[in-house]
Amino acid sequence: QVQLVESGGGLVQPGESLRLSCASSGTIFSFYEMDWYRQAPGSERELVARIVRDGSTNYADSVKGRFTISRDNAKNTVYLQMNSLKPEDTAVYYCKAINLRTYWGKGTLVTVSS
Repeated sequence: QVQLVESGGGLVQPGESLRLSCASSGTIFSFYEMDWYRQAPGSERELVARIVRDGSTNYADSVKGRFTISRDNAKNTVYLQMNSLKPEDTAVYYCKAINLRTYWGKGTLVTVSS
């Protein structure tokens, strides 16, 4: 059973940066894709960023140019670099991985507030 553990969340001011990490107990190269989702209070969970096996990426329009997803296969970790954070980025951020099954982490809270 693969486990995904997110870390790196916290409280930051608008305009600041955070880097989230998603550490996998399994080899991330085995996953077809790995995603970051977020869920704000009272809202549905939404896709933020995606990286697939060939390294291609895509992003939600709301984060394009500010967020970057990357992976380190040697560390079995996927990252989400978040720059120029806004209050509307406040949410619980989840990591998701897909091969023959779909796996979710438990999330890490990001709060952007002055």
